[in-house]
Amino acid sequence: MRALRRFTVRASLPEPLSALSTLATNLRWTWHPPTQDLFSSIDPRVWSEVGGDPLRLLSVVDAGKLESLARDEQFLLKLHALASDLERYVQGPRWYQRRQDEIAQRREHGAPDTPLPTSVAYFSMEFGVHEALPNYSGGLGILAGDHLKAASDLGVPLIAVGLLYRSGYFRQSLSLDGWQIEHYPTLDPRGLPLELLTEPSGLPLLVHVAMPGDRMLRAKIWKAQVGRIPLLLLDSDVEQNDEDLRGVTDRLYGGDQNHRIRQEILAGIGGVRAVRTFCELTGHAQPEVFHTNEGHAGFLGLERIREYITNDGLDFDQALTASRAGAVFTTHTPVPAGIDRFPVDLVQHYFGAENLVPGVNTQRILALGAEENPGMFNMAHMGLRLAQRANGVSKLHGEVSRDMFRGLWPGFDTTEVPIGSVTNGVHGPTWAATEMSKLLGASESDTVDSGRMGLGIGAFEPVTDAGLWELRSTLRGRLVDEVRRRVRESWLQRGASALELGWTDSVFDPNVLTVGFARRVPTYKRLTLMLRDPERLRSLLLHPERPVQLVVAGKSHPADDGGKALIQQIVRYADEAGVRHRIVFLPDYDMSMARYLYWGCDVWLNNPMRPLEACGTSGMKAALNGGLNLSIRDGWWDELYDGSNGWAIPTADGVNDPVRRDDLEANALYDLLGSQVAPLFYDRGEDGVPTRWMSMVRHTLASLGPVVQASRMVREYVETYYAPAAASAQNVVGEGYRGAKELSSYRHRLRASWTRVRVLDSDLVISGSSVPVLGAPVIVRARVELAGLEPSEVDVQVVLGKVSHDSDELKDIVSAPMNYAGNGNYEAEVPLPHAGALGYTVRVLPRHGLLATSAELGRVVLAG
Repeated sequence: MRALRRFTVRASLPEPLSALSTLATNLRWTWHPPTQDLFSSIDPRVWSEVGGDPLRLLSVVDAGKLESLARDEQFLLKLHALASDLERYVQGPRWYQRRQDEIAQRREHGAPDTPLPTSVAYFSMEFGVHEALPNYSGGLGILAGDHLKAASDLGVPLIAVGLLYRSGYFRQSLSLDGWQIEHYPTLDPRGLPLELLTEPSGLPLLVHVAMPGDRMLRAKIWKAQVGRIPLLLLDSDVEQNDEDLRGVTDRLYGGDQNHRIRQEILAGIGGVRAVRTFCELTGHAQPEVFHTNEGHAGFLGLERIREYITNDGLDFDQALTASRAGAVFTTHTPVPAGIDRFPVDLVQHYFGAENLVPGVNTQRILALGAEENPGMFNMAHMGLRLAQRANGVSKLHGEVSRDMFRGLWPGFDTTEVPIGSVTNGVHGPTWAATEMSKLLGASESDTVDSGRMGLGIGAFEPVTDAGLWELRSTLRGRLVDEVRRRVRESWLQRGASALELGWTDSVFDPNVLTVGFARRVPTYKRLTLMLRDPERLRSLLLHPERPVQLVVAGKSHPADDGGKALIQQIVRYADEAGVRHRIVFLPDYDMSMARYLYWGCDVWLNNPMRPLEACGTSGMKAALNGGLNLSIRDGWWDELYDGSNGWAIPTADGVNDPVRRDDLEANALYDLLGSQVAPLFYDRGEDGVPTRWMSMVRHTLASLGPVVQASRMVREYVETYYAPAAASAQNVVGEGYRGAKELSSYRHRLRASWTRVRVLDSDLVISGSSVPVLGAPVIVRARVELAGLEPSEVDVQVVLGKVSHDSDELKDIVSAPMNYAGNGNYEAEVPLPHAGALGYTVRVLPRHGLLATSAELGRVVLAG
C-alpha cells in the first residue's frame, strides 16, 4: 500500500534531555565536533545510518535508549556543558562586538572611524550549510553557507534570506550506459532543522506578493538557526495559493523563465517583507545594509524603493538614492551567458499593473535592467544600478567583471569601473578534517577570537613529516573505503548484480597518488580535458612504478544535455575493465561526498578555460587538509599560487581555436602529472616518507591556510563594504532624508546640464628641457564650459597614459585633479608617470560628497 501523504513526527524527549533539541536544531553542530561526538555517542550505529543528522537520529533511536541516557549522569554533564557552550557562543561578544567597542573608544577620543552596521541582510538563491538541509546545488550555495558560518563565528549581525525548495536540487544516479538520471525527493520541512514562524494564534506568518490577474502569491517563513545567524527560507507550498503558485518553490533552478522570474520576485520582494516581519516579531534590528549574493534576488532593491515611496513620501529618485547607499551587490559571473536575463515583455507582465511594488513606475524598473538588447532585462545590470558598492569574488574576477560591465560606465577606463573584489574563502571548521585541526593545534580561538586565521600555524613546527604523512595516508585510506562503497552502490543502482561486483572491493589503492576533480559540469570547467589523449591518461593511471588514481564527480544541470554527454564520456572510460580500478566517477556529488574528497585527495585538479572561473573554492578546501593544487591559473589560484604550494598548468591564452587550445593544455597537464607531480610523490626516504612532497604540504598549510578562510572573507566584507555602506545609508536617510534629497536634486541638475558641459580647449606645457624625462613636471591648462553647474559640483581632471604607435587610446592611466582658476579656467602641475610614448586628455566628472566614487553615476565629459 502507498501512503496518501507523508509527514514527519519529531521525537518526544525525556525532560532531562530537552537540551538535545536545541543542539540538534541549531546548525552550529555541523561544524562543532564535540556536539557531533555527543550525538554519535547516543547510538554510533544509528548515527552512521542517518548520515550524521541529529534530528533523524532522535526520531529513530530506541526510546528505551533515551530513557536510559536521561538517567546517565556522565551523559547529562556533557549535554549541559555543550548546551551552556552553545549559549555562550550565541550570546557572548565575538570579534564584531569587540571591533564595535574599539571603534566607539576611538571615536570618543576624536579619532575618525566608520561605525559598523547594527544589522545586515544577506540574500542568496541557495545556501549550502549541510546535507541535512539540502537547499543548494553547488559552489554559490556552499559559498553562501560558509559566509553564514563565518559571520556567526565572528559575531556579524547577519540575517540571511532565501527560498525553501520542497525537492531541493536533484539527486543524481547513472543509467547502465552512463547517462545522468535526476531524482527529485520530496522534503518535509518539519523533518528538517527548521522552525516555522507563526503568529501569536499559532497560524503561520505569511508574506504576500501580488501576481498578475489580481492573484496573490503567499509564502510561509521557515527559520534555520546557523549558530548566531537566522536563515529565513520562504515556502510557497501554502494551501491558499493557486496550484501553479503553490509550486513556485518546488525546485532549485527548475522550470522555465516564467517559473524562474516568480522565484526571483519571491526571493527579492518577498524576502525583504520576510525580513521586516522577522525583525518586528523578534525585536531584531532592521538591516542597514542589504547584500545581494548574485543577481537572482535583485528585485529586493525595488521593494526597498517602494518602502521609501509609500512609507516615507520620497519620490522615485530620492528613494533610489536612499536604497542604493546601503546596498552591496556581488557578482559571481565571469561570462555574459551566465547572467539571468528575462524578456522585457515578461517583466512588463509582472510589474506592468504596478501592484507588485505600488508606487514604483514600470518604465523606471525596465530602465534599471536595460542592456544592449532592448528586448531583454538584465538582472546583473539591475543589481549594479541598484547598489552603490559591487564586487567580484577574486582579484582576477574583479578585472574580468570590470571589463564585462564597462558598458555601464562609458568613457571610463576599465580600471576605473567601480567593481572591486573580495576573494572567496571557505569555512575551515567545516572543511578541515578534525584530525588535521587537532594535529596542527587549531582551535576556535585561533581562527576567530584572536584574529589569527588558519589552522594553528603557531603549533605547526613540532609536527614531524612522518606524523603529517601518516595522517595524510589515513585520510587517503578513508577516501578509498568511501570510493569502494560508492562505486558498488552506483553499479547496483545501474542494474548490476552483486555477484558480479567483487572487483569493487579492490577499486583504488590507499598507497597510490590520488587526484580529485569534482565540480558542476558546465562546458568551461572542461570535465573531459583529461580525456583528450585517452591512451596517455591510461599510461599515467597504470604506470608500473608511479601510478595515479583519479576520482571524478559532478552534476550537470538537468536541461544541459551537453554536460550530461561529458559525464557519460567520463563514465564510459571509467567503466573499462583495464582502468576501472584507477579511475572512478562517483554520482550524486554533495557535501557529504565532498568532505571525503577534500580530506583524502593528494592533489586537487582544476582545469577551467581561463578566465572563466570566477573563484572556484574547492581547491581551497583541499589545501586546508594538506592537498596540493594542480590548476589553471584562474580564480583564486591566479593570485595565491606562489610556485611552491602546488602546480600551475600552463595556458595557451593566445590560441583562439578551442580544440587546439584544449589539446595544448591537456598535454601540459599530462606532462606535469607524469614528470613532476607523480615523481615527487613517490620519491621516498628510508622511512618511506616523501620529504620533498611533505615540504610542499607544509608550505601549503602555512601559506594558504590563513588566507583561504571565510573568516578573512567576511572581515573584508565588513570593513570594505558593510561599514562604508552603513555609513552611506546613514548619511542619506538622516535628518528626514536630507542627504537623499540633496543627492537626488544634484542628479537632476546634472541631467539637465550635462549634455552642454564641454572642455573648450586645453594645453600641456613642458617646463625646462624640450625633451621631458620621467617624473618631470608638466603644466596642463584647460577651459571648461560648466553649463550652469558650480565649480564645486564637478571634478576637472588631467589624465595621462601610455599610447601605442598606431593608436591614441590611453593605457595605464594616471589622473590628477585640476585647480579652478576662475572664469572656467583650470590648471594642474603633474609629474610624467611613464617613460615612452605618452598622451593626455582632460575630463569632467560629477562631484558630490555622497557619491562613493567619481565614476558612480557613469557620467564623464572628455576633451575633444
